[in-house]
Amino acid sequence: MLKGFKEFLMRGNVIDLAVAVIIGTAFTAIVTSIVENLINPLIAATGGANVNGLALKLIDANNKTIIDFGQVITSVINFFVIAGVVYFAIVVPVQKIMERRKRGEEEEAEPTDVELLTEIRDLLREQRSGANR
Repeated sequence: MLKGFKEFLMRGNVIDLAVAVIIGTAFTAIVTSIVENLINPLIAATGGANVNGLALKLIDANNKTIIDFGQVITSVINFFVIAGVVYFAIVVPVQKIMERRKRGEEEEAEPTDVELLTEIRDLLREQRSGANR
């Protein structure tokens, strides 16, 4: 039962799905930040402007009109950090493990009948040529 579970995890599909979920979650943060901090303030704005750091307040009396570039930049940086960690901590090690497993399977592959017969033929030739000397 544990062997079957290990094979299920090592197939690669599970890892790809986990990576997709993590990246999707991080990308959702970017989209949410863009909507909340760029688009919504533009819609709420009816006039006026005030600049405050990396944020732009379109109307002094209305806090809903703040365009927060800093929050958007933070979300983008978080996305790339998360994507990098996922890639280097999960994807690369699993790929290396899969390559090792494939190499191990290739090395353990038994020779075909033709390969065995060719090897026997070559050994017989060597023996005959050694006996003729």
